Amino acid sequence: MRGGDVMTDADEPTSAGLREVVEHWGRIGCTGFGGPPAHIALLRDLCVDRRRWLTADDFEDAVAACNLLPGPASTQLAIFCAWRVAGPIGAVVGGAAFILPGLVMILVLAAVFLAGSPPDWIRGAGAGAGAAVAAVAVHAGLRLVPESWRRSPAHWRWIAYAALGGVAAATLGTWLVVVLIACGVVEVALRYVARGGSFGVHLWPIAAAAAPTTGGLLALVWVAFKVGALSYGGGFVIIPLMQADAVNHYHWMTNAQFLNAVALGQITPGPVIQTVAVVGYAAYGLGGGLLAALVAFAPSFSFVLLGAKRFDTLRHNTAIRAFLDGAGPAAVGAIMGAAIPLAFALDEAWQYAVLAAAAISLLVLRRGVVLTLILAGAVGVGAGMVGAPLP
Repeated sequence: MRGGDVMTDADEPTSAGLREVVEHWGRIGCTGFGGPPAHIALLRDLCVDRRRWLTADDFEDAVAACNLLPGPASTQLAIFCAWRVAGPIGAVVGGAAFILPGLVMILVLAAVFLAGSPPDWIRGAGAGAGAAVAAVAVHAGLRLVPESWRRSPAHWRWIAYAALGGVAAATLGTWLVVVLIACGVVEVALRYVARGGSFGVHLWPIAAAAAPTTGGLLALVWVAFKVGALSYGGGFVIIPLMQADAVNHYHWMTNAQFLNAVALGQITPGPVIQTVAVVGYAAYGLGGGLLAALVAFAPSFSFVLLGAKRFDTLRHNTAIRAFLDGAGPAAVGAIMGAAIPLAFALDEAWQYAVLAAAAISLLVLRRGVVLTLILAGAVGVGAGMVGAPLP
């Protein structure tokens, strides 16, 4: 089947024009609040239920294949669906339409929140929303546990991988990618040995992830590349990695500014990975933000444009699935472990009260992430207006 040909339930090929792709994928990019679950639901409603460009089985297979890839799975799914309905050019146009609305919004907000001397109400909004971020990380990780646990062939190994990921996120920061890849490699090796084979493990991904950079634009490029091409689990799994690099190693931003960046990535539509654009903005202004976004999203486009025709083979590759059975639980642990450095990054006592309230909102009352962050930001605005200490 060609990239632009899609079989409906009536087995008739259909396709979409580029104008339709821009319109529909752009609308999802503008309204896709809530992260990957929301993006997947919107894409399914468009491509399967309303326009019947893909069958339900096609769509579920695409979701499964994208979850096997490193980087932002919902972004890759958006690019893949556009490829299916409008070919390679459609993939580029659709992916850009999906990404750009949120990217423009987050860069505008970055300019406001990272200004040299923003007003107190802006600082308060950032401090309030940033205080809730650690609770959002725990919430995001817990949502992934049931499915990841169900897929695991050995629950004791799942616990070990998750624990390693959590400890790495809490303590190692920039080395987290190494731990995620190593867990995947270990799982592949264990299964290969169990089948009676001998093996030689290729360690280039681990060596690449650990390779140091000297600073400057090259450092920003490397951080963005790790976020887009070497991180498994997407979303919050990239947070401790970016925090270690942006705050502790390269000193592009303070802890308070980084918490603002994470909160902005959650309340804007589109992929959460756009948080890296705020890091780039803090490092080198608007050009740095655009460069970081370009580098972080380039692997997703490459994976689809170069490999979409082989996605079915990818889904049935036992080595790749074994790798994800090791790296996946480690990523789940890392997402929850990220809450520890995020909580320690808080400076003021009232922020811990906001964090506790956010945890109750998300984990007990089961309110949405965007609503919780907006309410936390509103509390911060009030704190700033009454003269509470601000980070």
